[in-house]
Amino acid sequence: MSRKVKDYSALEERIGYSFADKALLDRALTHISALSGGPQNRVSSYQRLEFLGDHVLGLVISDMLYRTFPKANEGELSKRLADLVRKETCAAVAKEMDLGPALRLGNSEAHAGGRLRATILADACEGLVGAVFVDGGYPAAEALIAKFWQERMLKSVKPLRDAKTMLQEWAQARGLPTPAYKEIGRTGPHHDPEFKVAVSLPDRPQAEGLGASKRAAEQAAAEAMLTSVGVKLDKVS
Repeated sequence: MSRKVKDYSALEERIGYSFADKALLDRALTHISALSGGPQNRVSSYQRLEFLGDHVLGLVISDMLYRTFPKANEGELSKRLADLVRKETCAAVAKEMDLGPALRLGNSEAHAGGRLRATILADACEGLVGAVFVDGGYPAAEALIAKFWQERMLKSVKPLRDAKTMLQEWAQARGLPTPAYKEIGRTGPHHDPEFKVAVSLPDRPQAEGLGASKRAAEQAAAEAMLTSVGVKLDKVS
């Protein structure tokens, strides 16, 4: 017996797209924890649509960047793309869409705060992009992505060079060793931790950073040290 599909009309209005196949939207919002049968039933969750949506998102945004920044070289375009398709950005878009309340989660995942978890929101956002592509083709996916990513693309002020690279270059120019990073704390549940990392250089105050991954925390720590020594981060113009 097929499962009754929820009414997603409010969500469809928010995203500006109405599905011909409502079951497809339902699958895009279904976390594996909501399914009986466990991991072997992954194909009924958003996993496959997430896989597709990740690649559709990359293609559409690459096209948008190529057309919007005709003077940018491939290095700058790649850095802009990486910032726009990263999990943190997808999670922020999911929050703007208010996907959390629409997600299908298992009871334990829902009670553990899954509707607010960045990793789940990011995955569901990519699943939604994939579902729109399957249901309406490239033009529909392009319209959805433009609606929620174009302003982010135009407002991008992320460093052109990442903070760790800039800090290493700054240290080398002064004859200092490579900055040393060390994890000094970890909070949150095992499946959704927050890392705290410290970076140190000789004769400089230690700087710290937080992030959803160790890598992100290292970048935040490097940015904090650069700020403390008066170095301005490169900005994408």
